[in-house]
Amino acid sequence: MDPAALDAELAELRHAAQHTAAHYETIPDLAWPAGVRVAVNFTLDFDAMLLRRLKNEPPMQLAKGEFGGRVGIWRAVELFSRLGVKATIFTVGRICELYPDALRHVLEQGHEIADHMWEHHVPKDPAMEDDHFMKTIAAFRDTLNHRCVGSRSRHSNRLLAREGYLYNSHGSAAHGPHYTHDGAGNAVLNLPFHYAIDDAMFYSANWQGSELMANRFSDTDRVEEIWWQGFLQQYRAGGYLNVCLHPFVSGRAQRIDMLERLVHRMQAMPGVWLPTCADVARHVTTTRPPLAGR
Repeated sequence: MDPAALDAELAELRHAAQHTAAHYETIPDLAWPAGVRVAVNFTLDFDAMLLRRLKNEPPMQLAKGEFGGRVGIWRAVELFSRLGVKATIFTVGRICELYPDALRHVLEQGHEIADHMWEHHVPKDPAMEDDHFMKTIAAFRDTLNHRCVGSRSRHSNRLLAREGYLYNSHGSAAHGPHYTHDGAGNAVLNLPFHYAIDDAMFYSANWQGSELMANRFSDTDRVEEIWWQGFLQQYRAGGYLNVCLHPFVSGRAQRIDMLERLVHRMQAMPGVWLPTCADVARHVTTTRPPLAGR
């Protein structure tokens, strides 16, 4: 390659990296509450068959999603309640129409319900995005008398900040909590997760229409050890872990048993905090608020 062309390409890449970096604010030396060494969020994406419908998947996939609403969510809530874990359930607004009793049970058991979009997607048109966002807020208010403080979505910082949301839990620009800035004065805390600690990456057949060769079937012992090693690494670092689950995936009996073993192993270690995402967000935004002027 011509040296001048190479220099120009490198300059373009540096400019893009600087532009992206300006939107992220890491939080070095974040301290947890006294006595806490690591914070672990157990989160569930509760969309039942709605994402399956969005992807125009076949009836068997829809039925798999329905299992999450009829069985999986109840099993997961029972497990976490019994073990003293405060989970966060990110749920689609329209789930209020399909499984309102399950959502009421989530709140009655002291867990958190957070936003996961209206129909599991964010429209590109700003007016439509606003419409979807407000429909979700209204559904939680009217069905559950509940107002969310967090989201797992690509909703804009503009909307999240406008409606007083404390956090988003999407993407993995950093391993621990960090702020995202939109350049218009809107900063939102992000509690990241990664697909390495996501049950759908290990247990799903025909995931989002994937062909047979892309099927992912792992035994629970293998998944437990992968996640346990991920936990230990963050435990040693004094960090953060976000375990991403789906009721229609991890709601199966043998996978529920694996989660119980995993939680017991974590609870046997000193200084492990198992709160809701909202609890983590309140701690971080209070003790380490975002920098101004980004």
